[in-house]
Amino acid sequence: MSALTRNEAQLRAQLLDVHHYAIALDLTTGDETFDSTTLIRFTARTAGDTFVELKPDELRSATLDGHPLDPAALDDDRLPLTGLSEGPHELRVDARMRYSRTGEGLHRFTDPADGETYVYSQMFMDDVQRVFAAFDQPDLKAVFEFTVTAPAHWSVLANGITTRTGDRPAAGDRPAAGTWTSAPTPVISTYLAAVAGGPWHTIATEHAGLPFALHCRRSLAPFLDADAEEILSVTTACFDRYHEKFTEPYPFDSYDQAFVPEFNAGAMENPGLVTFRDEFVFRSAVTDTERQTRAMVIAHEMAHMWFGDLVTLAWFDDIWLNESFAEYMGYQTLTEATRFTDTWTEFGVTRKAWGYDADQRPSTHPVAPGPDDVPDTASALLNFDGISYAKGASALRQLVAWLGEKDFLAGINTHFARHKFANATLADFVDSLAAHTDRDVHAWAEIWLRTTGVDTLTPHIEDVTSGEGPGGWTLTVDRDGSRPHRITAGTYTLAPDGLLERAELLDLDVPSDEVLSVSGPRPALLVLNDGDLTFAKVRFDDTSLETALRGLSRIPDPLTRAVVWGALRDMVRDGELEPEAYLATAEAHLPGETDLALVQGVLTFARTHVADQYTDPDRRAAALATLGSIARDLLRRTEDGSDPGLRLAAVRALISCSTQPDTIAAWLADGSIAGGPALDPELRWSILARLAVLGAVDEAAVDAALAADPSATGQEGAARCRAALPTPEAKAAAWQRLFHDDTLSNYLFTATAQGFWQPEQADLVREYVPRYYPDAVALAARRGPAIGQAAGRWAFPAHAVDEANLQAGRTCLEDPAILPLLRRQLVDRLDDLARALRVRGA
Repeated sequence: MSALTRNEAQLRAQLLDVHHYAIALDLTTGDETFDSTTLIRFTARTAGDTFVELKPDELRSATLDGHPLDPAALDDDRLPLTGLSEGPHELRVDARMRYSRTGEGLHRFTDPADGETYVYSQMFMDDVQRVFAAFDQPDLKAVFEFTVTAPAHWSVLANGITTRTGDRPAAGDRPAAGTWTSAPTPVISTYLAAVAGGPWHTIATEHAGLPFALHCRRSLAPFLDADAEEILSVTTACFDRYHEKFTEPYPFDSYDQAFVPEFNAGAMENPGLVTFRDEFVFRSAVTDTERQTRAMVIAHEMAHMWFGDLVTLAWFDDIWLNESFAEYMGYQTLTEATRFTDTWTEFGVTRKAWGYDADQRPSTHPVAPGPDDVPDTASALLNFDGISYAKGASALRQLVAWLGEKDFLAGINTHFARHKFANATLADFVDSLAAHTDRDVHAWAEIWLRTTGVDTLTPHIEDVTSGEGPGGWTLTVDRDGSRPHRITAGTYTLAPDGLLERAELLDLDVPSDEVLSVSGPRPALLVLNDGDLTFAKVRFDDTSLETALRGLSRIPDPLTRAVVWGALRDMVRDGELEPEAYLATAEAHLPGETDLALVQGVLTFARTHVADQYTDPDRRAAALATLGSIARDLLRRTEDGSDPGLRLAAVRALISCSTQPDTIAAWLADGSIAGGPALDPELRWSILARLAVLGAVDEAAVDAALAADPSATGQEGAARCRAALPTPEAKAAAWQRLFHDDTLSNYLFTATAQGFWQPEQADLVREYVPRYYPDAVALAARRGPAIGQAAGRWAFPAHAVDEANLQAGRTCLEDPAILPLLRRQLVDRLDDLARALRVRGA
């Protein structure tokens, strides 16, 4: 398969105007394939040659203006269209297509809970070609209409409102079916077309004169019903807030949100039919931070209705124009419009860390890469990362701080007005902003969006003595980097009761030739970037570092605490703070922490990075014991039931760091945890997985658990547990499933990979470490990008922090046959591995 190049897309866009797609899908032809017929109406501006893309199981026929084309001419997923004359044309393509099991194209899933089947499309980048023929590039927008034949008891969803327009009776081997037709869309890009079918459980309502609905598979109906009020409340509140911010109204005829199985991303912004991973339909207890995350994804995808759907990138070098804006707007709008008013704290401790990590790897790239840096669709897929999302959103937050929100929103609305239902570039966006400010937005964009790397800001404080007054101190800020920053610095004094009180917020421009003079005694703590308005690592003066380590939990504002925790995290990663010191700080301050996002974020980093990678193996047990002590302290604090979310986080942490099975095995045997939470399916599978790692259960116990919970989540839990069992037979079977069973779905692959590598089992799996690299390369070549990415992300032997693993990986990177997405994952994982080796050496 050849990736579409930018040059090819530009030439085709100069040649064609595409007007309309009429797509007919028959989903009743079997379990492996479906029928797809596409009628495309387009105009050639001049005479010339071009091609249409299609990835069929069989191309049955194609006609251009009624004249047959040779199906054998299909080559490398491209059907040539030669000798086009100037003027209108009509292309009809009839094909048999193959369902996906990897979340690409038209994904088909049979629910083990009740045997019902569902399909949904994921057409991003070049996967529309797995569903129907298309001129597949974002700047050839068109109107889309679907006609879908589906099993009689299904309902069908699409971008436009769908209506059941016919019924087909059963005849012989042909089952009864219904025909569904969608309303035509406004002009949208090919990757945004969407369809979904199945016996959905639907909750329908109306808001602002439009139909709104939620959909999930039937087996999840009780759980969606339980949360529907919250989901719809967030949805409508964000919808109304966007209409206060944006002068352009919502541009589509309905707003459906479908929670679909085995979805590769968090969600997809298909206009009028947003698809979400159905883990967001919570069937077990979750923390309020997880509810906030779901709400943020709802707000993020809704922002895309304007950023991405109404105004679309012209080519994939401007992915950030979609993702950075949706990320920023999602967090900001959620804060303004819903009960989740502290969303930027979670962003700072979780999402922003993702961006910092990505921007320090060899694979880093500018937020807005140059056109030559994204020459084709394969390279574009590599940029869906912490830079395009978290760093870009941070850059926009800094832009708002520098520009002012009023001028920022005015520029956005100008951008919408100029480019609605069309395509736009970074230059277009900057021009729209520049129309509303005297500031040099073009220079800002060059410095912030076209460069890579993370700046580091370090304060220097000097005492100033005076014989006539109270004296004072001076502040200068060193910048290791190249970007200007508008920040605030918070100064804190130590109160008699031990609390740290904010004395002042100092507005700073960095760099600056000025030395800031402040009267009064020097602060006990100075926090650069207090408020977290820029994208930069920060450090402390010696006094502030000692205060932070001793008094972090006594800082009053959770967002400030997030900045401090983030700085300590960066110091560990950079070898400036011992991992044991980070754990000691967590042990001292997490038991008193009141912000759940901070507790979860710090515990996750401490478990997955500090304990499992940065700590020498002979000290790992002590690190896990420290985490267990923190979890027990949190459990004692929540015995009165005052904070069930915090208690749930503590139970999860205790399960994950248990080195002895007794306590958690007793929970499982008793079927309850004293003081709560209830032992729901998620906790049962978590306990069983940890017991499997510790060798305290066998395959029979996993089989019994699966019989009790035969759901899709249960299937994944069983796969994870079986792969985690510490026997040569279990590891061999799991390896076979991962790398040689090409029927394994994307979710079952991930679950198996998560169970396979365990630091406690390093000796048992040592022989598989060198086998991973050639097997992963071959697997990705066979199964494609989604599985290749999963193989790099989840199946990588991250526990093997040694030179042999690092060198084997670097040798693998020399193989020119590696799929680009797998290569990117390996580059990142190997850089993390090298960093872990440096931290251990430090």
